[in-house]
Amino acid sequence: MDIPMSNNADEWRHTTAKIAHTKSKERQARFTTSSNIEIPDLASEEDLREFDPHTQLGYPGEFPFTRGVHPGMYRSRFWTMRQYAGFGTAEESNKRYHFLLSQGTTGLSVAFDLPTQMGYDADHPLSEGEVGKVGVSISSLEDMETLLNGLPLDRISTSMTINATASILLSLYIAVAKKQGVPIHVLSGTIQNDVLKEYIARGTYIYPPQHSMRIITDIFRYCADNLPRWNTISISGYHIREAGSTAVQEIAFTLSNAISYIQGALNAGLNVDTFAGQLSFFFNSHNNLLEEVAKFRAARRMWAKIMHDRFQAQDPRSMMLRFHTQTAGSTLTAQQPDNNIVRTAYQALAAVLGGTQSLHTNSKDEALSLPTEESARVALRTQQILAYETGIADAVDPLAGSYYIEHLTDAIEQRAWQYIEKIDALGGSVHAIELGFMQGEIEQAAYSYQLALEKQQVTVIGVNRFVQEHEKPPILMRIDPEASKRQAAKVAALRLRRDNEQVQQRLHALKDAAAGSDNLIPLIVDAVEAYATLGEISDAMRSVFGEQREFRSAK
Repeated sequence: MDIPMSNNADEWRHTTAKIAHTKSKERQARFTTSSNIEIPDLASEEDLREFDPHTQLGYPGEFPFTRGVHPGMYRSRFWTMRQYAGFGTAEESNKRYHFLLSQGTTGLSVAFDLPTQMGYDADHPLSEGEVGKVGVSISSLEDMETLLNGLPLDRISTSMTINATASILLSLYIAVAKKQGVPIHVLSGTIQNDVLKEYIARGTYIYPPQHSMRIITDIFRYCADNLPRWNTISISGYHIREAGSTAVQEIAFTLSNAISYIQGALNAGLNVDTFAGQLSFFFNSHNNLLEEVAKFRAARRMWAKIMHDRFQAQDPRSMMLRFHTQTAGSTLTAQQPDNNIVRTAYQALAAVLGGTQSLHTNSKDEALSLPTEESARVALRTQQILAYETGIADAVDPLAGSYYIEHLTDAIEQRAWQYIEKIDALGGSVHAIELGFMQGEIEQAAYSYQLALEKQQVTVIGVNRFVQEHEKPPILMRIDPEASKRQAAKVAALRLRRDNEQVQQRLHALKDAAAGSDNLIPLIVDAVEAYATLGEISDAMRSVFGEQREFRSAK
């Protein structure tokens, strides 16, 4: 008996699939990813006619790093399991960090409140009502000493989500390590330090772009000489995605920003291979699982090409896109919050299948409040179950060679290159931001998604389908309203007992350096060691650099 078998995908579509469609039609007219990439009914070898496994895939740990930056990936060691935490005062956050370490967290990730992010002390009038709300309040070295009390800085990796004031928070971290007797060259961690995406997607910037870029370049130079294990920047697509971008826009805009940082450092006289190995990236992991896997693989391949072809890097470490991933906060719903555990688990799976080096899993209650200890534990256990129970960490890049994954990786890469070419034509990221190009593209993508949600072309469980009436309100974490007053009083008391003459001398030295060309980081370290506050140091640089006003997006 001859069993009918198709010779290619087109023949299959006109025979077996066609017969099936007469009996059961597809559930929608068109299938696309979040980036509006058409999803074929069947990916096959015909979709990869131009595909060259040798040049486009390679092997793990080798150029172009599509299959991962390390040869053994998770067979050698698991990704760093971080939990983003910080709230209220330094004392409260320190307790949470000790709790997370006791539960198996392998790296800390510090969240700061808005005044700290914007360069204001806790007792500044503009800080009122925001102290400790979305992260921990840090105004001085005294706060940082409390925050890091009892933590083994020589053995843990600390990521700090801080941008406009990254130079100050890094200096505070250095000063605490020195007081603890920890040599600063052994410190391991990351500062986000990515101000360009603040202009695009978040808004917590202080200085105009050219001065922000100068500070970032000074950090590159200082860390290359003094903190070789520190990631000097985490170039972030996460917030671009949270603002409403597509997966393609996320990596295109992030890599364009990275190009600007590299070029800025080169213009300042740095050699690319002295600092590029200390760059890292920060991406979002969204709901479309396979698109996210393909996105991560495409980003790695693109970065390797950018560094090799555009910047002539010679050190393979300079070409490795190492990245931290956070699951998608914007996908979490206040409705039926237990569903967020499931969303987060799938997003974490995508990040691991995509080859992340570090991962934070959001807690189920983050659409409503800062996470409770219980929900933070469940989020951490999600990662631990992935690592220890599912087996996905046992094979390197297990989805490589999948017709659909490779087809989608190529499609994402092609579309991302088109965006990068447009941004290059506008004069690079800084000029594109000033023109509002990227902001406008994100606004349009976010608007299109919202329309699709309202028309139920996109389904969000518990929001526009399978809605549950009369939900029982969850137990939420509450910030002590008196904490803000205590923190403001603490800053005021510090100013009374420190050596204020020494503080003023060091702030004047910082102003002079800001007006000139000396590296600012040693002077910021000197200032924080004299217990100058974060706000005072920010104001010293404000007096020289000025402040950036809001950019208007392109229409």
